[in-house]
Amino acid sequence: MSDTIPDTEFSIVLPAKNESLALKTLLPALRERYPNAEVIVVDDGSDDDTADVCRNAGAIVVSHPYSKGNGAAIKSGVRRASRPYVVCMDGDGQHDPADIDKLAARIAQGYDLVVGARGTGSQASRSRWFGNQVYNVLASWAVGQRVEDLTSGFRMFRAKLFREFLHLLPNGFSYPTTSTMAFFRAGYTVGFVPIEVAKRQKGSKSHIRLFRDGARFLLIIFRVGTLYSPLKVFLPISLFFFASAVAYYLFTFMTTGRFTNFGALLAVTSVLVFLIGLVSEQITQMLYASNRSEE
Repeated sequence: MSDTIPDTEFSIVLPAKNESLALKTLLPALRERYPNAEVIVVDDGSDDDTADVCRNAGAIVVSHPYSKGNGAAIKSGVRRASRPYVVCMDGDGQHDPADIDKLAARIAQGYDLVVGARGTGSQASRSRWFGNQVYNVLASWAVGQRVEDLTSGFRMFRAKLFREFLHLLPNGFSYPTTSTMAFFRAGYTVGFVPIEVAKRQKGSKSHIRLFRDGARFLLIIFRVGTLYSPLKVFLPISLFFFASAVAYYLFTFMTTGRFTNFGALLAVTSVLVFLIGLVSEQITQMLYASNRSEE
């Protein structure tokens, strides 16, 4: 097995919206270090000269007539990519092109998805770091494996496997969340390598809002959890209602000497939630069996 993946074997996809200043520096650096890589920039409805800068730098440009979102840009880029491996990185200059070597080396070891895991010093703020840690813990619980950085957009993967999940990926900023959890739950091999992220270049700004998109990240974690491991979500809820039913029954029996309708409601709810989770688990298993039979 090779020690790394040569640049003739991978495409580099960069979603960009009004990132012309950063791309003037980033694209030449990518071309110099990986002269044979296929570089694809998805211009997500920019109103500056992003597309012209990319074409002048020799990159393939996929243009959206209006802004569809970061996830939609990634999907367009992956569909356009012609190489067996794809690297996704931000177009704002935060990611170091040299770190692609780390991802490629891990992919060459047999991993299907490798994510660049940011250290504490690479987070934009303490609140952003704390939020990401919460997401990592919840995602680790949902997939049963340690997730070191759920929201990092710097990653390399096998294009064929990633395309299996394109229909699941949201068009917004949470495609890393969904794709990472999907790879884990599908049984593919996921690895993490430490990276440092630079500050955004002048003229580039984040399109993520902590509280608004934080709620969306949490929703996506539970949505993907119920899609890929339903019982891990439904069983704790069922146990909560069952424990509540028992506790309420003991309370009412000790105080009034009878079993109330509300206690019965809690018990029935516990059973119903468990059965819904069980049926969802069976549907999930059939979905995977169908996907594998089509390969």
